[in-house]
Amino acid sequence: MASSALGAILAVLASLIITANALVAIVLLRLIQKSGSKGLYFVLNLAVADAMVGFTVMGLVMDEFSQPFYPPHIFCVLRMAFVTSSSAASILSLILVACDRHLAIRKPFHYFQLVTGLRVGVRLVGLWLVAAIVGFLPVLTPHFQNISTHEKCSFFRTFHPTYMLTVFCVGFFPALFLFIYLYCDMLKIASVHVQHIREVEHAGLAGGCPPFRTTSDMKAMRTVAVLVGCFTLSWLPFFIASVVQTVCSKCFPYKVIENYLWLLGLCNSLLNPLLYSYWQKDIRLQLSQLAADVKRRVLFHLGNGCHFPGRGTKSLPTVSCLQLQD
Repeated sequence: MASSALGAILAVLASLIITANALVAIVLLRLIQKSGSKGLYFVLNLAVADAMVGFTVMGLVMDEFSQPFYPPHIFCVLRMAFVTSSSAASILSLILVACDRHLAIRKPFHYFQLVTGLRVGVRLVGLWLVAAIVGFLPVLTPHFQNISTHEKCSFFRTFHPTYMLTVFCVGFFPALFLFIYLYCDMLKIASVHVQHIREVEHAGLAGGCPPFRTTSDMKAMRTVAVLVGCFTLSWLPFFIASVVQTVCSKCFPYKVIENYLWLLGLCNSLLNPLLYSYWQKDIRLQLSQLAADVKRRVLFHLGNGCHFPGRGTKSLPTVSCLQLQD
C-alpha cells in the first residue's frame, strides 16, 4: 500500500515536471527565434535537464507499481545512473544560469561579445559530459557499486557510500557555495550602482532619467536569489541526511531519505520552470500568447473551420535576456 502511494506521488510529480518544463522549453525556443539571445540557451538547457529528470523518475514509478520487483543489479545501476546524470545536469544548468546573470551584471557592455554561440555550445557540451561522468561513474567503476540482491532500485542499495560522499562533497556543496558567492557579488554590484545614481541625483545631473540599470540589476539579483533559495531548501535536507547515512548507516532511516527528502529535491525541477514563468515577463507573455493560439485553434476546429469574431492575437514584443522584468 505504501509502495503504491509512493508510486502515485512519483507519477504525479513526474508528469507535472515534464509538462511544465516542456511548456517553458517551447516558449524559450520561440523567444530565441525572435530575439536571438544566446543567454536564453542556458535557461532552455535547464528546462531540458529538468524534463529529463521527470522522464527518469517515470522509470522508478514503474518499479513501485510492479512490486515485488527484483531487477538485475546492472539494471538498477544503469537506472540510477540516468537519474543521477539528469539531476546533476539540472544542478549544473542552474550554475550556468547564475553565472550568465552574473556576467550580464558585471560586464553589461561586453556581454554580447563574451556570450557567443560557440562559447555557449562549448559550455553546454561540457555540462552534459560532466553530468554523464558523475552519473555513470559507478557503471565504469565497480568499486562504487553496492552489491545487493532481491531489492528494489534505490540510491543506497545501488551506490557505495564512498561514491555518495564523493558526489555530495565534490558536487553539491561547491555548487551551493558558488551560488552564494554569485548572489553576494551581484548584491555588491547593485549596491554600488545605487550609490552612484544617488550621487548623480544629489549633484542634480540625473535629469529625471529612471535608474534603468539599477532596476535591471535588482531584478536579476532577485531572480538568482530565489533560485538559490529554492535550490537550497529542496536539496540541502536530502544531501545532509545522505551524508549522515553514508557515515553512520544506523543513525538515520534511509527510507525517510528516499521516500520523502528525495521527493523534496525532485520538486526543484518543478519549481525552476514555475519561477522563470513568474519572474520573467517575456516568458509570461509568450505563455499567454501560446495559450491564446491553442484556444483559437481549438475554437477553429470546434467551429468546423469557421472564424470567430474577435480582436485576434497580437504579436508580443521580445524582451532582452538582460532584463529580468516583473
